[in-house]
Amino acid sequence: MGSKASGAFEVTGFEPVETEERTDAPFGRIRISKTFTGGLSGTSEVRMLSVGDAAGAPASYVAVERVTGELDGRKGSFVLQHAAWDTSGVTIRVVPGTGAGELAGLTGEFHLAVDEAGKHTYVLEYELG
Repeated sequence: MGSKASGAFEVTGFEPVETEERTDAPFGRIRISKTFTGGLSGTSEVRMLSVGDAAGAPASYVAVERVTGELDGRKGSFVLQHAAWDTSGVTIRVVPGTGAGELAGLTGEFHLAVDEAGKHTYVLEYELG
């Protein structure tokens, strides 16, 4: 990827919409809101589907996230797609063709980390074509 933006984000809203309690694998549907600072500044809305393991611990999730704001001085919006399974990792990519405004043509990968204190940070490796 050609460029990188990094910074932090806060989860500003977490709203369970629906939960299916099952003994083998509970399902959940959640709405999440975030605020970003740094190279990417703005807000996002997330729609997430998740499943837990038999003990109720997170096992897997998929989500789409619409980000609206400014990326390294360019205003617009784009959508991220999340896919995660067990604790082996998460893949988050910009959905091709979803960039709008000055972010039209955006592609890339989003990497997040959460430290021991619960602080969320990100690095977005991207190209704008």
